Amino acid sequence: MGYLQANIVLIGMPGSGKSTVGVILAKSTSLDFVDTDILIQRTAKASLQNIVDTNGYLALRRIEEDVLLKLACHDHVIATGGSAVYSQLAMAHLHKDGIIIFLEVDLATLMSRIRNYETRGLAKRPGQTLEELFCERMVLYRRYADLTVNGSTITQEEVCEVIMRKLKTRKTIRA
Repeated sequence: MGYLQANIVLIGMPGSGKSTVGVILAKSTSLDFVDTDILIQRTAKASLQNIVDTNGYLALRRIEEDVLLKLACHDHVIATGGSAVYSQLAMAHLHKDGIIIFLEVDLATLMSRIRNYETRGLAKRPGQTLEELFCERMVLYRRYADLTVNGSTITQEEVCEVIMRKLKTRKTIRA
């Protein structure tokens, strides 16, 4: 990629496009791609929803933190689960070797994209609405983001173009 020797870590709400943008971005930059939700499912040998149904949302967060802390890769695009930001340790680990990009999407867009909120395998409190989850996490996403890209009104390909443009203007991971 030349202009940035680091991981590109995508954070954001479920439905913000992290996995899809991650694949497109990896192809565009010739980097490898990791989807941490898939790593969690492989580690637990269960779907995210099964983990939540069987052991609760906090168990999913613990497994996610463990998977993220064990992640050791360089020059990858990493799509994290939406709840990765609940772990300060995991975010520090990801930040050490990467640039954190928040894919910001407004609530109305998320509501139109997410059809399976109750069965998606989200690390959310029982009965917690998408709006409540959105408000709770927004503070965390903004706290950890090195860069923010708003994808509410543009395509996922355009999100990748914006990310690549922003990364090219950065000389190093940290200013």
